[in-house]
Amino acid sequence: MTTTGKRDILTPLPTAAAPRRGRLIAASVAAGLLLAVLWSFEFVDHVIGDNVANTLLGRDAKATALGGAAAGLIFAFVSGLAGTFTACNIAMAASIGPMSQASSSSPTRTRLRGLLRPVGWLTLGMVVVSGVYGFVGVLVGDRMPQLSTASAGGIPVRLWQSMIVFGLIGLAFVYLGLASLGVLPDPFARRPVARVVTLGALVGGFLIGRPYPLFNKLFHWAVDSGNPLYGAGAFILQSLGNIVIVTALFSLVVLISRGRVIDWLATSPGRTVAVTGALLIALGVFTVVYWDIRLPAMFGHGWFPTMPYNH
Repeated sequence: MTTTGKRDILTPLPTAAAPRRGRLIAASVAAGLLLAVLWSFEFVDHVIGDNVANTLLGRDAKATALGGAAAGLIFAFVSGLAGTFTACNIAMAASIGPMSQASSSSPTRTRLRGLLRPVGWLTLGMVVVSGVYGFVGVLVGDRMPQLSTASAGGIPVRLWQSMIVFGLIGLAFVYLGLASLGVLPDPFARRPVARVVTLGALVGGFLIGRPYPLFNKLFHWAVDSGNPLYGAGAFILQSLGNIVIVTALFSLVVLISRGRVIDWLATSPGRTVAVTGALLIALGVFTVVYWDIRLPAMFGHGWFPTMPYNH
């Protein structure tokens, strides 16, 4: 119990709620599977991502060479912004519950500041992972599987890296979701800030597996520069670009609702746990199924249903 008499938001659901918890898990798994079937990387990467990048840069983002450090860093942020509406940002949505717990209770006039604090913790986790990977990536250079043009088993080597990385991240999200619901031990039950930082680190880890063409171009530029600090800075800007629009939308919702959205989550233990657990499980299932079942099936390894617009 807290000093106000309310049960801690991240305390596992009571045993009496087990049937409801089972239905929530089943619905979350079904949502993740459905999203994996419906997801169109052509639409997200090319129709949205390429057009946004081309518009912001005023040129063909894929075809134009990057000249100089300033141009490369600008490209890093813009390409990250263009990739806002990718699977990575479902992780931001899944962070709503944990962020509401990590933010301190405050008057309405300071509610936005209360939201930005946990967003900062989420960003910290992202920045550390993306910065370290950018630094190491430049040092390793073309030996990095993500930059390889070779194939193994009929699947590009760079996609093997994607499958492994996203598979592990997806499993981590599923675990965190089940832990939030009290099904598995929760290492963050009394450490809400650590939970948000960890979620940020997992979101930053998406760069380690991302096959997004504009990111691949950025990675090659960073390696060609030979400066690991450029790599670290470029990857950090890529991650920051990924969350700018989402953070702005969250802030707008808080302002318009006068903080009622955060209060709606924070004042109901069961509601916060349900939102957090369901989104994390759905994201994790989608990530594992999409990258480790649907992707291999595209190269003739196994079978997965496809929609007409994905041919």
